Amino acid sequence: MQLEILTPEHKVFSGNVYGVQLPGVQGSFEILQNHAPMVAALGKGSMKILKDKASTEVYNITGGFVETLNNKTTVLLEGAESVSY
Repeated sequence: MQLEILTPEHKVFSGNVYGVQLPGVQGSFEILQNHAPMVAALGKGSMKILKDKASTEVYNITGGFVETLNNKTTVLLEGAESVSY
């Protein structure tokens, strides 16, 4: 699945991924390959990019929107900060 994550200041991520976990306004959800088309509002919380089944990147986000259509997911965020463990 193609994933693109943007803030007003810069592109946070762009590439092929296994999936993405996002904090929706009514609870967390996950988008994987062949997900049904949708648009959803995002709340404040943790976003996890699943690069493959063993590799992830985590960001704290401050809200925004996500759109998925034809195996392309675009995430538009107010802000994102990388989390390192």
